[in-house]
Amino acid sequence: ERERYTLYDWIECRLEKHRPDRRPESFRPVDPKELKPVGHISTEQGWRERRDLLLRQESTHTRIADLIGEAKENVRSLAVFKPTRVTRFESEETERDWDPKKLESMRAIASQPDLFDDSNWRETFRVVRKLPYNFYYRFEDADGTSCRLRILEWQIGALYWNCLRSTGGDEAAALAKVRKMYYGKFIKSDLHFFLGTTLAWHSRAPNPWVIVGVFPIPHERQPDLFAPPGAGSQHS
Repeated sequence: ERERYTLYDWIECRLEKHRPDRRPESFRPVDPKELKPVGHISTEQGWRERRDLLLRQESTHTRIADLIGEAKENVRSLAVFKPTRVTRFESEETERDWDPKKLESMRAIASQPDLFDDSNWRETFRVVRKLPYNFYYRFEDADGTSCRLRILEWQIGALYWNCLRSTGGDEAAALAKVRKMYYGKFIKSDLHFFLGTTLAWHSRAPNPWVIVGVFPIPHERQPDLFAPPGAGSQHS
């Protein structure tokens, strides 16, 4: 039976550099069958564990120009980024079906075992339903630079499909629900982005970064200096 994973699970496995991908943080499992969930990073105590792991142990970037330079120098392809101000959330209609030529190419690859590469993924190859919209955040960084980055995280696609089902197939209503979550709710949090570069554009594009994850962490509560002793130790 296959293991089931949830977001922010710890996964244990052996890793190897993903060749010929030259990006510095590009690795893959030696054997996908070895993947094993060994723990979970909870949201207890105001997301303290996630905050400690992702914001305190990893440097948080605030200037997009620095990240563009590091990508071109091939010293970084993943980053935690805090926007100074999120100004817009946008949805843009795109093709509703996969490119037939690309789809056929993928199917051809999946049907041809490679003796020199792991082929376990071919056993479960299937076409994922194409999302008919692209989603973007517009934001300003610490220098006041305005950016528009595409959101490529899995969760936003899953949210759209769930909202579409709940609205009886009404795309406008589904998009409004997605916007309410990603713009109405998330920007009220201490919002951070997980940024990554794509293999094709890593060192070539003017700005190769995309948003591979959205981290809407609650604002860290500051101690009340005027509260009586012991007032902060009670839980509701």
